[in-house]
Amino acid sequence: MSAERFHLAAPRHIAIIMDGNGRWAQQRFLPRAVGHHAGVKAVRDIVEYCAAEPTCDVLSLFAFSSENWNRPKIEVSILMRLFLTTLESEIDKLHNNNICLRFIGDRTAFDLALQQKMTEGEQKTKNNTALTLVIAANYGGRWDMTQACQRLAERVETGELKSSDINETMLNQHLCLTDLPEPDLFIRTGGEQRVSNFILWQLAYTEFYFTPILWPDFNQSALEEAITSFKSRQRRFGYTGDQIAALATP
Repeated sequence: MSAERFHLAAPRHIAIIMDGNGRWAQQRFLPRAVGHHAGVKAVRDIVEYCAAEPTCDVLSLFAFSSENWNRPKIEVSILMRLFLTTLESEIDKLHNNNICLRFIGDRTAFDLALQQKMTEGEQKTKNNTALTLVIAANYGGRWDMTQACQRLAERVETGELKSSDINETMLNQHLCLTDLPEPDLFIRTGGEQRVSNFILWQLAYTEFYFTPILWPDFNQSALEEAITSFKSRQRRFGYTGDQIAALATP
């Protein structure tokens, strides 16, 4: 049992559901699209903070869920255009700041231009080391686990595996974030208190933090408050508090 696991000075991996863009705009009697544009500015602010924070290795952002296709068609269209134009304007900036960009989710649903831009961003930044920025797009936690199970089933069908060989470690190896540390801190803005099908497997032992702040207003100070909350908690991973306290004793 390693003491480091229980006493992280700060989260290595922060995962965020960026909720509240539409409500932010509606409160100002503005079109919802204005809120989405304001949300992009908040993303820049948080990415900048995490890239400069030496203890933060990964920032995962839920940009577009597999359920978001159910929104009004005009809003989905606006989001797709914003996604593309943001990538066009930000990839070079991310690269120049040594940030590695990755996407998780089923990108085949996006048009070809967007798919190509996603691939371009990943290829250009793949060797960067200051921060791994994970963008979940057309992603769902259930989809992630389903595609992992399908890949394992294919290996069983070919005789490479027996069903009895499959365990948690093997399933994890086929999930989207298998090569990255699991999230230490999960944040949801906008006042809702649910995970909305975001990286369900990976959140098993993550610390949750919910805030009423709408995403466009979520800034570096708000993130620092969430991290302060994280630092005040005792992470147990199934052990007792006394066992963990003993690890901290010289």
